[in-house]
Amino acid sequence: MTSRKALIVAHDLVATAAAILAAFYLRFEGADGLAERLPMLAYLLPGIVIYAGFVYSFFHLDDAKWRFASLPDLYNIFRSASVLALSLLVIDYILVAPNIYGTFFFGKATIIIYWFLQMAFLGGPRMAYRYFRYSRTQQHVRAADAAPTLILGRTADADVLLRAIESGAVKKILPAGILSPSRADQGQSIRGIAVLGGFDDLEAAVARVNARGITVARVILTPSAFEPSAKPETLLMQARRLGLATSRMPSLDAGPDALQLAPVQVEDLLLRPSVKIDYGRLENFVKGRSIVVTGGGGSIGAEICDRIVTFGAARVLVIENSEPALHAVLESLSARQSAAQITGRLADIRDRDRIFRLIAEFRPDIVFHAAALKHVPLLERDWGEGVKTNVFGSVNVADAAVAAGASAMVMISTDKAIEPVSVLGATKRFAEMYCQALDAHFASRAGGDRPMRLIAVRFGNVLASNGSVVPKFKAQIEAGGPVTVTHPDMVRYFMTIREACDLVVTAGSHAQSAQRSDVAVYVLNMGQPVKIVELAERIIRLSGLEPGRDIDITFTGIRPGERLHEILFAREEPTAEIGIPGIVAARPVSPSIDAMRAWLATLEQGLARDDRTAIYRVLRDAVPDFRGEAA
Repeated sequence: MTSRKALIVAHDLVATAAAILAAFYLRFEGADGLAERLPMLAYLLPGIVIYAGFVYSFFHLDDAKWRFASLPDLYNIFRSASVLALSLLVIDYILVAPNIYGTFFFGKATIIIYWFLQMAFLGGPRMAYRYFRYSRTQQHVRAADAAPTLILGRTADADVLLRAIESGAVKKILPAGILSPSRADQGQSIRGIAVLGGFDDLEAAVARVNARGITVARVILTPSAFEPSAKPETLLMQARRLGLATSRMPSLDAGPDALQLAPVQVEDLLLRPSVKIDYGRLENFVKGRSIVVTGGGGSIGAEICDRIVTFGAARVLVIENSEPALHAVLESLSARQSAAQITGRLADIRDRDRIFRLIAEFRPDIVFHAAALKHVPLLERDWGEGVKTNVFGSVNVADAAVAAGASAMVMISTDKAIEPVSVLGATKRFAEMYCQALDAHFASRAGGDRPMRLIAVRFGNVLASNGSVVPKFKAQIEAGGPVTVTHPDMVRYFMTIREACDLVVTAGSHAQSAQRSDVAVYVLNMGQPVKIVELAERIIRLSGLEPGRDIDITFTGIRPGERLHEILFAREEPTAEIGIPGIVAARPVSPSIDAMRAWLATLEQGLARDDRTAIYRVLRDAVPDFRGEAA
């Protein structure tokens, strides 16, 4: 027996004797019964104490460290005290009273008092010692080198980390709050740390804690923060924007490293610094406006809806041709409980009359056009559908916005529109050109004081958007692999949805600003391109697995319409800085509006005849650097 364990045994035996003596004193003090019972008590007490030692050993009271005293220890104390109380009852009613003393020696009241005192004398010092150690730990936690930290995850996960901090297993972390995705956790606290909201409330929670004079320096993501529904890439990016260091707590099945906080860097996915967004500028552009978002149920469209509601739009009309997608985005927006009046309508942008009617009735200030067909291999096969949606659908939205008196239309384009090799790229470039032509037409007619701006914003792939490689890779990893990549040298540009949409709104604000120029095509700064195979490897590792060992990566070959390296600017396309970080202006050649309408008429005829050759001929005439082939 160690000296520490001997001290625990000695304490418990002394506590037992003290509890019995105190119970007799409280019960019989001031009455003749106390003096009468003292001789018998002196005779019985040593035996009771020795018996108690065996009871405590049976329930392992002497095995538990006081520093970590917890509910299981208190439960063992409860069981031990109950067994001893029942034993005293047996002694009193069966052995002592009828045979020796002639009456009840302890009495039920004494035994009940003893039961309470015994639990207090055993449990109280343990809890006091734990609190003493906890206080010392908290003093170290609050030291100058401890980082005020928000914990992201369900309270069950947060509890594990908080216990580790209290015990000293995790050091230099000062818990400042918890953000949990569970509604049941909201408004609660755990181990003295309040749940400040959900994952979407990160920025507000940081501001709330900072207002208390505590500067949040770190966020720790628990396993539940890495679930697909939690959008961990978005959390990491938002934390980076706020200047917060990020760490992750591995799942408890991670073995001995379960409580080792590992650094999480968003560069592991993005490989580039994030752009600082001027949120005041966005609020000034959006606040109080009436805004239409086409394709509002898609990844980009839904995020634009979320952002414009956040920035104070007064009225929002969401146009979407997918009923489930429309329902989902409307539910999400209504859950925000904002002051915006939000309406959703089912419509296909290819239905010109309906689009004109809906937008005319709503009378928007701004139109964000995010509706499109975007999957390259599918549009290579069903090229006509790409033309109908991406070209004629965009024309319908632009014309309807003009007719309704909107002050701006912002079209979502793609880096695949530059020197296109696919139907997607060619149709998107054609739609860009139509917006350019209309914008130039208004500029020339109004002498610079144009009534409306029509612009296009190009960017590359978006992390975690519908159909992108990130959710695809995650699904493949969850299924046990393999992760499929088209080519080992395939390279793409990536952004998060939030960053892309904030910059889209920023571009719209620039187009309508006092320093506006003849810029009609904006390109988001995508930073350094990312090799898809490296992205796959990082996502596998983010899942706690090892590429090539736990999850294989296989190469399937380049698909029709794809190219190895995307580009942001054409070779003959002038560019210019506009003074906004993350956005560059492009000045591609744009034909007149009359030329565009002539090509549109020819495209319409080709579609009517299902003449792929004629369609490709028009696209090559309009977009000279289009290199797609009509198979």
